[in-house]
Amino acid sequence: MRYTLIPTRDPALNLALEEQIFTSLPPAHPGLFLLWQNNPSVIVGCHQCTPEEVNEAFVRRENLPVVRRITGGGAVYHDSGNLNFSFIENARQRVDFQKYLVPVREALRELGVAATVSGRNDLEVEGRKISGSAQLLRDGKILHHGTLLVTVDFERLSRALTVDTEKISSKGVGSVRARVCNISEHWHAGTTTDELTVALLRRCAAEEEPLSQKNVEAAHSLAAAKYRLWDWNYGASPPFTEKKRARFPWGIVDLRLDVRGGVIENCKIFGDFFATDAIDHLEEALAGRKRERNALSEALAHIEWERCFSGCEPEVMRKFFVEKD
Repeated sequence: MRYTLIPTRDPALNLALEEQIFTSLPPAHPGLFLLWQNNPSVIVGCHQCTPEEVNEAFVRRENLPVVRRITGGGAVYHDSGNLNFSFIENARQRVDFQKYLVPVREALRELGVAATVSGRNDLEVEGRKISGSAQLLRDGKILHHGTLLVTVDFERLSRALTVDTEKISSKGVGSVRARVCNISEHWHAGTTTDELTVALLRRCAAEEEPLSQKNVEAAHSLAAAKYRLWDWNYGASPPFTEKKRARFPWGIVDLRLDVRGGVIENCKIFGDFFATDAIDHLEEALAGRKRERNALSEALAHIEWERCFSGCEPEVMRKFFVEKD
């Protein structure tokens, strides 16, 4: 695997660069490991309802960009204290976080950080999170990316995000700060982010591949057409008359239905789950159907649930979508 260091700290451009590199990766390419940082910003998962994930008053007052990524998972706050990494390669596999988190863990251990892989997609030290990751599988390629909390401003992090009380209660803790910590609190005294970068490159890649001008130009166009637009980052949603929400071991699913005269006119699915298929086809399968058990069972008979919600039990998900509370 080769590596590319991305020099820009513009979150919209960085996410556009990542997508451009992912979609244009040649079939015989050995894979790329990217390292990058963003200016202060909020990055939301592709399935999330943005207004419910961010503190809009704080974001507006601080002029923080809010940008949606193409992978699932939850909202995160970025600043210069984050070091972000991406693995992009040709691979046909199920969602597998261990494959990419283990070399990152080993790089951290070189610096004295006793990190462990925890939960579905985290790295932790002494029970506190130092990194979260997300994945996307598409067209025989995989994108795995994550953020390392090095010297993050946790006060701004907690003010920028809308805290999910359900997640807090499920972990038995009372604050964002109680659940996370900076890597700099645990590495050898005097260690720097540059040394962390060197350790990551040593563990994750063999040689450098400079950022191509072609990809830079394409990414600028993609950022303008997608990542800088309100329609992508927030998106208009119809008024919903029904809301059904549940937390599963692999993530939260939030189902919104606009029901008129007993018929589902619009459907939207939010959450911090991961998926190997676009969720749109599931929303489309429900739209136009009667809001009753037999009609919904028929509409969803062809759904491959594990491709929509990685790690789920298909029968549990079928019941969630078909049965009323």
